[in-house]
Amino acid sequence: MIEIGRIRENSELFQQTAKWKKIDISIDELIRTDDERRKTLQEVEALRQQRNRATEQISELMRNGRKEDAERKKRKVTLVKEALAEREALLQTLERRYRELMLLVPNPVSPDTPVGDSDADNVEIRKIGEPPVFGFEAKDHVALGTALHLFDIERGVKIAGSRNYVLKGMGLYLHRAVQQLAVDFLSERGFTVMEVPLMVNRDSLVQSGFFPLGEEQTYEIVGEDKWLAGTSEAPLIAYYGNEIVDVTEPIRIGAVSNCFRQEVGSAGRDVHGLYRVHQFAKVEQVVICKDDPDLAEALLTEITQFAENLLSMLELPYRVVAVCTGDMSQKNYKQYDIETWMPSRNGYGETHSSSSLLDFQARRSNLRYRDETGNLCYCYTLNNTAVATPRILIPLLENHQQADGSVRIPKVLQKYMRGATEIR
Repeated sequence: MIEIGRIRENSELFQQTAKWKKIDISIDELIRTDDERRKTLQEVEALRQQRNRATEQISELMRNGRKEDAERKKRKVTLVKEALAEREALLQTLERRYRELMLLVPNPVSPDTPVGDSDADNVEIRKIGEPPVFGFEAKDHVALGTALHLFDIERGVKIAGSRNYVLKGMGLYLHRAVQQLAVDFLSERGFTVMEVPLMVNRDSLVQSGFFPLGEEQTYEIVGEDKWLAGTSEAPLIAYYGNEIVDVTEPIRIGAVSNCFRQEVGSAGRDVHGLYRVHQFAKVEQVVICKDDPDLAEALLTEITQFAENLLSMLELPYRVVAVCTGDMSQKNYKQYDIETWMPSRNGYGETHSSSSLLDFQARRSNLRYRDETGNLCYCYTLNNTAVATPRILIPLLENHQQADGSVRIPKVLQKYMRGATEIR
């Protein structure tokens, strides 16, 4: 967790950041709790010393046959023990509250992060590619997918409830094709790509910064201290948790995994088709490096560019936005979103999120390295989506649709689609 000393020295900054990120925490309460916790700890230690000394004195009195003196001392020790039990109980309460508050403290944002209240205040950095102009009445991805037998939303809802779907035939192939493209792309650029557990324990989610604030978005396996991961970022960070790693060169790891999110609070928003669903698949990038701000900035640019490269390979127009304070999560220091053009929305929809967290996750995870002098330091971590599907199927189908109702398959995907050039 963030050092309490740093929080004390910059209390106004942390309170302002909490306000920006809409996190309900009082930094003043945290500092008061820490003050009382420290004071109570000193009292507990003093009472323990007093008890131990008295216990030794009683033993000595008994050895010397001074039973009456020993009994008087025992009565005094009883009072000390009662006081100690009361202070220990208070200390436990204060420790618990202190940890609760510390887990809510947000990561401050970078100086160039725009201040804003929601995604409407994100700032466009660049725009790549031109949205298509159709000489026919274009369809949305649901109409295309239904007509081409790519997916079945109605039966997905019948099987599992709202925001579920079934991919089939060429829809499944397309879903798998973009994942394999991303895996191959990352592997060629030095990433070790893994398959990781879909079920993770609470510690993994706390250490990676998804709990406690993201708990309502996560599916719990009741009675097992297991949760379905909403992104492989959590198990990838936990993979090196409580370890000392070699970051002479940045560690580049990735994973392809199914992901699960409850999407609490998004009722009535982006619910049409495949945009916001409960189960999806992601190929994730995670980078672990030394605590060098310039290096972290360069790596953020690099992993963002990798996602952009994949979108260009898929022949999709997109834009990159700097995410504002009110649209950032607790853990992020700096964030870019990549939004891909979706004709049915007549606008861009988020398909990728690229973040630098500095040492926020590493401190929670006790993820460290030794610097040139042998001192232990906390690592920096970064992450970005390489591809998330089925959401990416929305722009793939809609941007590449043709007048006869078929969909053109980008050349880069054709080798993963049994050589097919079109879906019809």
